[in-house]
Amino acid sequence: MYKPLPIGIDDFKKIRENNYYYIDKTLFIKEILDKSSEVKLFTRPRRFGKTLALSMLRYFFEAGYDPDGCKVDNSSLFKGLKIMDAGENYTRRLCQYPVISLSLKSAKQPDFDMAFDAVVNEISKEFDRHNYVISGDILLPEEKDQYIRIRGKQASRIEYATALEFLTRCLKKVFRKNVIILLDEYDVPLENAYFKGFYEKMADFIRSLFESALKTNPNLEFAVITGCLRITKESIFTGLNNLQIISIMNKNYGEYFGFTQKEVESLLCDYGIGGKSEEVKQWYDGYLFGNTEVYNPWSVINYVDEVSEDQGAFPMPYWANTSSNSIVRELVERADGSVKQEMEELIAGGSIEKPVHVDITYNEVYKTQDNLWNFLFFTGYLKKLSERFDGETIYLTLAIPNTEVKLIYRDTILDWFNQSIKKKDFSALYRGLMQGETDVMGREISKSLMETISFYDYKEDYYHGFLAGLLKMMDGYTLKSNRESGLGRSDLLLLSAPYEGIAVIMELKAADSFAQLDGSAREALCQIKEKQYDAELKLEGYHTFLYYGISFYKKLCRVLAE
Repeated sequence: MYKPLPIGIDDFKKIRENNYYYIDKTLFIKEILDKSSEVKLFTRPRRFGKTLALSMLRYFFEAGYDPDGCKVDNSSLFKGLKIMDAGENYTRRLCQYPVISLSLKSAKQPDFDMAFDAVVNEISKEFDRHNYVISGDILLPEEKDQYIRIRGKQASRIEYATALEFLTRCLKKVFRKNVIILLDEYDVPLENAYFKGFYEKMADFIRSLFESALKTNPNLEFAVITGCLRITKESIFTGLNNLQIISIMNKNYGEYFGFTQKEVESLLCDYGIGGKSEEVKQWYDGYLFGNTEVYNPWSVINYVDEVSEDQGAFPMPYWANTSSNSIVRELVERADGSVKQEMEELIAGGSIEKPVHVDITYNEVYKTQDNLWNFLFFTGYLKKLSERFDGETIYLTLAIPNTEVKLIYRDTILDWFNQSIKKKDFSALYRGLMQGETDVMGREISKSLMETISFYDYKEDYYHGFLAGLLKMMDGYTLKSNRESGLGRSDLLLLSAPYEGIAVIMELKAADSFAQLDGSAREALCQIKEKQYDAELKLEGYHTFLYYGISFYKKLCRVLAE
């Protein structure tokens, strides 16, 4: 009944020729031509349509030949799309330029040599795609020899560092027109190199590659570069005064990456699930690019694919499975008391205010907490609610965009918590538990609460999971959760081996105030007796029981025993 959805397909030609569902973003071409800057860098979060946008630009502008030497005409791909109604000033540019299209996403490798080779391999493939340029007599013999060396991955490092500039010269000679350069995922080699420990070497290579092609290159018509992060000009684009950086802060181009409200509503209606709009908004909306409200396109498409087949399907955090969460993990692991408090505020639905640092290098990411917050913003883990200008600094009010991203924080925090408790000494808590020392138990649990980052707005479920995490490491005992016994289910049980016959029964309550801690703990203790949580255990042969009513208020704990 419906057109197939282009999940994981970022080739514009494939989408159009195979009749995939396509949300028309072709007026991006008009805006590119209307703005006069020679080199444009677009930074957007991962999976927000950057690769597809560059693919669309390539097929619109490119005049070239296929591997068999036949001229390629891609004008039919744009039939019925908005750009064809934009006027002759734009349509006359269709299929008129040589285009260099290069992606650097394959450079995510464990060491510099492998990452360098991955970039070289991409360069080689692009030279092979334009192999027709050496078939005639236009290039000089030495130029053909250099071309063949680069294509065959047998060139020197300096030849690879200047390969894009050399290719523009060759294409200009053949076509007698300036060349368009499209560079996708420019920051992947840099991000990877930082985390793997060879940032300076990779930055030097990428700088040479870009400078030679983009700086004062008489063969360049214009260039469009995409990436996830906005990196300071001085680190990669030294002296490149023809560069315009368009980040998620900029007011223009906002609607061309991600889906707008209107586009999502049309998509849901087209697939017969218009009634799901509020669910989609809660889970995948919340981004603000300039002044444009934007949905995560990757997640929306995956959701529509699932729910159009099964309207009972639940929303899922699709983006969490594709995007690197290392920055969130780093923030969690490095968090001091104030950062933990801010993260709790965000997870509870609140906001924080932070100064914006628009130009950052990867080796500055972890110098300050402000830099980490900035990276979370520019990579899609936080959204802008408002901004203000104070002196020379822009301050942003930031919040978590949606439920999907909130789950990424939650899962990262849970994983960090589970890893960190393995390294801690809880012997005082375990000893207090077995000896009925309620003051010791309350102090040790409260101390652990102060060290972690909470979510679920301090509801009972949160405390249940937290305490279970502390107790599951206790040697010689099995932890049971919500086991049915007597007239109900106790929150937590610690059971020794049956032949020892020891059972610890715990009931948990979340108090509404500090003053209610004692009353809530007493209520929990009474509930154990009233509902006979020990009845079934006695039938199983357990004979020694410890009963604990445990009450929580924020990060304070009170324990009563019987």
